[in-house]
Amino acid sequence: MNSASMVAPCRLRINGQDYAADLPPSVTLLDLLRERLDLTGTKKGCDHGQCGACTVLVGGKRVKSCLVLAVSIPDTAVTTIEGISQDGQLHPMQQAFIDADAFQCGYCTPGQIMSAIALLEEGHVRSREEIREFMSGNLCRCGAYNGIIDAIEQVAAQRHRDSAGEAA
Repeated sequence: MNSASMVAPCRLRINGQDYAADLPPSVTLLDLLRERLDLTGTKKGCDHGQCGACTVLVGGKRVKSCLVLAVSIPDTAVTTIEGISQDGQLHPMQQAFIDADAFQCGYCTPGQIMSAIALLEEGHVRSREEIREFMSGNLCRCGAYNGIIDAIEQVAAQRHRDSAGEAA
C-alpha cells in the first residue's frame, strides 16, 4: 500500500460543529481548517510554529495548529477565530482589539486574539510584562504590541468589574 492511499479517521468538534472524515495522517489541523473546511481566519505564517499566526484553541488550550496533526486529537473541541462570536456579537477580545487599535495589517490578529483569550483563562494578566511574556509566541511584524497589550488589559479589567459586580 502506498502512503498516498493511507487514511485515518478524524473526528473533531470545530466551532461547535461535528466534523468527521478519513484523512491522510499527515494533514495538519491548520491545513484541515483552511483547505478542507474553508475556515481561513486561521492564518498560515511560518508553518514551523514560530509566529503564532495559526493559533487556535484545542480543548480550551492555545495551540499552533501548524504543528498538530488533525488525526492526533480525536474527539476534541477546536475553536477558531470564526467560532468565538456569539449571536452576531463580536467576542469582547475582538472588540477590544478594535477599540485599542491593536492591529495594523491584520494578518497576525486572529492568532493574537485566540492566544489572548487563552491568556485570560490562564490568568496571566497581572502586569504588562507578564502579558508580554505569555504572548511572546505570537509575533506581529507591524509592531502593534502595545495595542495588543492594551486590548488584553481592557478585557481583563472588564472581567474584573463584572465579577466584582456579581459578588456584591
